[in-house]
Amino acid sequence: MIKKESGFTLIELLVTMVIFVFAIAAASQMFIDMLSQFKQQGKIAETQIEGIVGLELLRRDIEHAGYGLPWNPTTLPVYAEADDFTDTGHNEIDYNDAPTDPPRGIISGNGVGINGSDVLVIKAVNVATNAESQRWTRLGFGNDKRDDLSGDTFTGTERVTVISPGSTDTNSRRLVGTTTYNNTLGFAPTDNSETYLVYGVDPSALRMPFNRTDYYIRTPAANMPARCAAGTGILYKATVNHGGAAAGGLPESPVLDCVADMQVVYRLDTDGDGAIDTTTDDLAGYTVQELRSFVKDARAYILAHEGQRNRNYTFANFTGGCATCIIVGESAVLGQDFDLNVIADFQNYRWKVYTIVVKTNNLG
Repeated sequence: MIKKESGFTLIELLVTMVIFVFAIAAASQMFIDMLSQFKQQGKIAETQIEGIVGLELLRRDIEHAGYGLPWNPTTLPVYAEADDFTDTGHNEIDYNDAPTDPPRGIISGNGVGINGSDVLVIKAVNVATNAESQRWTRLGFGNDKRDDLSGDTFTGTERVTVISPGSTDTNSRRLVGTTTYNNTLGFAPTDNSETYLVYGVDPSALRMPFNRTDYYIRTPAANMPARCAAGTGILYKATVNHGGAAAGGLPESPVLDCVADMQVVYRLDTDGDGAIDTTTDDLAGYTVQELRSFVKDARAYILAHEGQRNRNYTFANFTGGCATCIIVGESAVLGQDFDLNVIADFQNYRWKVYTIVVKTNNLG
């Protein structure tokens, strides 16, 4: 007898192969979707971390605005501030203070940046990125110094300012002089009942008796992150350089990527009764004395998108006065009613307004 052997027909094999192809295609699509979601979530997490770290730096600098600044104009030396050196998208010299005027702790350019964004300028001794600007101590009679008061020790050759706290409006925060830390003997008080303050400014040079940092949005010609929407930029922190070939320029550090807008709003107490009576986004016209007395808090509103473009996502959280607008600021007047239509493919990005509210305790 011949044993009959059974097997698969060609049609059965073809049907099985088709089923396998569909199964593999479905699994591949699921894998692609999972990979895309993982990439999206990774970029969103990256943005959130940037927001926490970079915007905390901005919050800290606003809080320290005015810290260590000399107030008395009669003792100020002739000094140079920022030059129109770098292509930052704003004119740095517009925020310079005359050498005969006390420096303003905080000031901003209203709507002068890209997309109508603001420029924020902060002046204080400790807004620079060098370690020396974080150091301070007291200076007593006979050059008596406590070089560890700030938790860090002066090395001796860094440039410092010596400030007399004063006791009246006419001599308050008088600049005694600028020198190196190891050469303060000639600047010490001559009365053993007085104590001066010493602030570190820069490791090796002193262009002005304080530090200055500018915050602004700029779209760089190169190295713009690929995940950012066209029409957005990078929020930069740029600190005036005291010395070297780029003296007076503004070396930049990125703070947050994919930023479309930044608006700054101030709340003021103009009559001194302890209650806020004025809210403004423009401090032009106020004297330095008024800024120190009036400004009680500053608020920065920053519009940026999280993650990268997602073709399967449609943004719909509009808060402004038009169908595609978002309020960046307190209102359309105290800030900007930002129309996302200026951003390419804006609807496929997750937009967020970061809000930073800071009491300006060091201005006055």
